[in-house]
Amino acid sequence: MDNWIPLSDEQYRLIWDKFYKDFDFKPSIHSSDWPSFHIPVSFVTFDITEYIDEDIDDLEEKCITNLRAVTGSDEYIYALDWHHECYLYNPYLENTSGRIGFYPDGDYYFFLNKEFKWGYLGHPWEQSISIFGEELIHQFETNRPTMFGKIVRSNR
Repeated sequence: MDNWIPLSDEQYRLIWDKFYKDFDFKPSIHSSDWPSFHIPVSFVTFDITEYIDEDIDDLEEKCITNLRAVTGSDEYIYALDWHHECYLYNPYLENTSGRIGFYPDGDYYFFLNKEFKWGYLGHPWEQSISIFGEELIHQFETNRPTMFGKIVRSNR
């Protein structure tokens, strides 16, 4: 089984339409417009401006571990890369090609539970990562990546 299953055109459209609506998503490179999304449930946003290259490997490992903690072994989540191919992703299966990374290096990278109850939102220009949903927030508090700096926003 593949852990990166491309979304169909219809799935892509429906999921992005839902994300734009539910999160009032307004992508922007201008800081006066940030945050670019409004998270309707508990969230924490971390600054990721100060890191070293080794921190990216740590981020990848801890994200996979934390996503495994909140998903079943046969469960897929959405892996979204703004204006690029998007996928159903299973963090339990061997990561053979790492199609979307967890460090937002030029685009918005989002990993979302299919019901949008929790998620991981990477903002490339603000250089921040937002974690939402108590279950996932707890996992990241317990197993925090070294890249996560100060909390820049939270509604907890």
